[in-house]
Amino acid sequence: MIKRLQVGDRMSQVVIHDGTVYLAGQVALEKGGAPVAEQTQHILDRIDGLLKEAGTDKTKVLSATIWLSDISTFDEMNKVWDAWVPEGNAPARACVESKLAAPQFTVEIGIIAAL
Repeated sequence: MIKRLQVGDRMSQVVIHDGTVYLAGQVALEKGGAPVAEQTQHILDRIDGLLKEAGTDKTKVLSATIWLSDISTFDEMNKVWDAWVPEGNAPARACVESKLAAPQFTVEIGIIAAL
């Protein structure tokens, strides 16, 4: 069975299948243009909410993909990320530089978690 949450015309924010939770890539919708650290915190807060809605939490994150519009902001993003990840529960992770959907967004994060 597949369960979808926050379903839109183009995508669902959450898809749950066979004990796995897939989140759409999250950007800082309300913080576009803010510094990378602020956008990262906003995104991680949103991810916490989506994981809770799905019935899980950040201790069960399996994998994360992070896109930065400028890789020189890697350390700035990591300061916020490192404070968010529960000790002993770091997921597999990739971080790359990429052009994002709109110039005001400097960070995007996609998450896969277990229920």
